[in-house]
Amino acid sequence: MGQDRTAGQHGRLDGPFARVREALFPTVGQSVASLAALALIALVAYAFLDWAVLRAVFTGSDGSACRVPDAGACWPFITHKIDLFLYGRYPEAELWRVKLTYALALAGLVPLLIPRVPYKLPLALYLLVVFPVIAFILLYGGAFGLPVVGTELWGGLLLTLVIASVGIAASLPLGILLALGRRSDMPFVRWASVAYIELVRGVPLVTVLFMSSVMLPLFLPPEVTIDKLLRALVGVALFSAAYLAEVVRGGLQAIPRGQYEAADALGLGYWRKMGFVVLPQAIRIVIPGLVNSAIALFKDTSLVLIIGLFDLVGIVQQSAQADAQWFSPQTAATGYFFAGAVFWIFCFGMSRYSAAVEHRLEARARG
Repeated sequence: MGQDRTAGQHGRLDGPFARVREALFPTVGQSVASLAALALIALVAYAFLDWAVLRAVFTGSDGSACRVPDAGACWPFITHKIDLFLYGRYPEAELWRVKLTYALALAGLVPLLIPRVPYKLPLALYLLVVFPVIAFILLYGGAFGLPVVGTELWGGLLLTLVIASVGIAASLPLGILLALGRRSDMPFVRWASVAYIELVRGVPLVTVLFMSSVMLPLFLPPEVTIDKLLRALVGVALFSAAYLAEVVRGGLQAIPRGQYEAADALGLGYWRKMGFVVLPQAIRIVIPGLVNSAIALFKDTSLVLIIGLFDLVGIVQQSAQADAQWFSPQTAATGYFFAGAVFWIFCFGMSRYSAAVEHRLEARARG
């Protein structure tokens, strides 16, 4: 009786079951909607479990093991092609260079992302200045006795990470400069920034990649050649910079006018005012937009297939369609599921980390 009175006084029951009831079944209409949603989730979950586990094929040396009637996922296709999916056609004897590059990247990135680890500035300088040089020497070679591995052999997850990381790292400073240029008091700088942003945002990334890969060589002398991957990196960075510029510009407009006036009152010049007062606040405001653009860029790396670069999705597609040894009705679906799972892990990780950063910054601002 005492528990019932307590529940009646507070208008709700305590405990996990009571919270679930209040969240999912507060009214008859919401109860029906919740039951329908739960039934749909259960149906989808069972269908996936049936395909991925119950009817799946886990062993086999080729696609014949997966060509049985009513077969599910063809997991031997993934296990036998895993090196191809992760490294492309990078020579097997040189794979240690790719693995060392991954290890060096994690050695700088993980401490930088952990809030309690000190020396953030040296770590950032390592990732932005030192590591790119080391990574290029390791991956491409041609120095310290390392044989050259042409970019035409790069592929799979390696190529996806190279394009995404270089694109994100290069487009952010370009986007900040474009955002500042669009708000500049100098007409030429403002008009040029506006023209560039609107022009690039008005065309799809496929067009930019096609132009950088196919059309650009037509305007260069015959003796001048530019690596196809380099052209794709430049195209991706310039394309992403236009979108990041608008994200950053939104943050700049959200800064109160008093912040600009306070910086001017302190006698700060334009670049010191932007670097020490305005931009830190603007970047904090637009963290969700920046992460959203980074996630979109990471997923858009699959479009490089149109210019003959085989990223993770491209090499999965090529392996499923062109390798007759592994042809089966479920090969392509299994490969695409694997690629989708890898993309989801990276994108979800970026999303959750950005949410944690936002929460920490809000807590610091309140405290």
